[in-house]
Amino acid sequence: MKVLDLQCGQQHLFEGWFGSEDDFQSQLARGLVECPLCADKAVVKMPSAPRLNFGGHASPAPSGTATAASDAGMSTGSASTAPTASTESTGLTATADHAGQSAPSPEQQAAFLKAVRHVLANTEDVGNRFATQARAMHYGDAEPRSIRGQATQQEAVELLEEGIDVMALPLPAALKETLQ
Repeated sequence: MKVLDLQCGQQHLFEGWFGSEDDFQSQLARGLVECPLCADKAVVKMPSAPRLNFGGHASPAPSGTATAASDAGMSTGSASTAPTASTESTGLTATADHAGQSAPSPEQQAAFLKAVRHVLANTEDVGNRFATQARAMHYGDAEPRSIRGQATQQEAVELLEEGIDVMALPLPAALKETLQ
């Protein structure tokens, strides 16, 4: 088993486990390797030092690790306070200039993934019916609940103009699957 340090074009660092170097190269060539944060398939292998485990010698945990995720600036508050808490990123891709920005730390990446998993676990996926369902709840035609789904950029703008709070939340395909 090979454990590789990988990085996407957006500078997100992550780890990948492969049966061999050939297995990694094969999956990469077929477009099967993608960033778990942003689903970018422009992945490169980063240099890494091997870790040799001879047993009996426990390495000390880095100081502050326990609080790093809580201090990472990510909120995992319940989406139930805003019934229309999120729209998946289909058609709502935000582009930002990443020049001059530092890559998120592993703790920040972990906090983001934890927050996204919390949203997935605590919202109902209404798919392409997001705009319709959000309006129905806003105008009292449907029971308010926490939902997520897809909306076009135009639909999201129209919802905001009607006073309906929405938030684009890019969800990598890997997070929608049960296997991680």
